[in-house]
Amino acid sequence: MSDRRLTRRTFLAATGLGVLAKSVPAPAWAAAVAKVGTPAPAFTSTATTGKAVSLGDFRGQTVVLEWTNHDCPYVRKHYETGNMQALQKEATGTGVVWMTIISSPPGTQGYATAAEADALTAKRKANPSLVLLDPKGDVGRMYGATNTPHMYVVDKSGTLAYAGAIDDRPTTRKSDVDGAHNYVRAALADLAAGQPVKTPITRAYGCTVKFS
Repeated sequence: MSDRRLTRRTFLAATGLGVLAKSVPAPAWAAAVAKVGTPAPAFTSTATTGKAVSLGDFRGQTVVLEWTNHDCPYVRKHYETGNMQALQKEATGTGVVWMTIISSPPGTQGYATAAEADALTAKRKANPSLVLLDPKGDVGRMYGATNTPHMYVVDKSGTLAYAGAIDDRPTTRKSDVDGAHNYVRAALADLAAGQPVKTPITRAYGCTVKFS
C-alpha cells in the first residue's frame, strides 16, 4: 500500500499555496528588526503635522523614540507627574530629537487622530520634537515595541544604543518616580560623554502595544 500521508510540503505543492507563499512579499517591518548595537531600522512615518518624517532626516543627531498610549496607566504615571515632560525638555534642550510614536489603531486604547494627539501634547505641556502616527503598527513592529512606554535611543551614527524601559520602577505608582533610576537619561548622558551606554538593554514595562 502506498504511503498516503501528506506532508506540509506536498500539500502546499498540490494546492499551489507554496508558489503563492513565495510570491507574496514580506511586510516592510519584517526586513529589519531593531537590535541594540546595530543600525537602527530606517523608517518613514507621518507626523501630526501631516509631514512625512524619516529617521534618516536626523542622521548626525541623537534620537529618542518613545512609544506611547495616553490611556495607559503606566504612561499616565510619567506624564501626570511631569516626569516624561521634564525628560523631553532636558533632552531636546541639548539637541536631541525626541519622537513620540502612537501605534494604536483606530478603535483601540491609545488611538489618537493628529488633532487629538496635538491637543494632548498641549494639554500635558509635553515637549517632543515630533509626534508620529503609526496606526498600522509598521514602525512599532519593526522596532519590536511591546509596551507603553517603550523607549529607544539612536546615537548620532544611526546605531541603536538603548532599548527598553524608561526606568527601574515597573509600577503605576506615581510616588515611584522619585528615586527611580532613569535608563533613558543615563543612556543620553553616556552618549553625550562619548561613552558606550552602560546599560544598553532593559525589559520594557507597561501596557501592551495595541497593534492592528
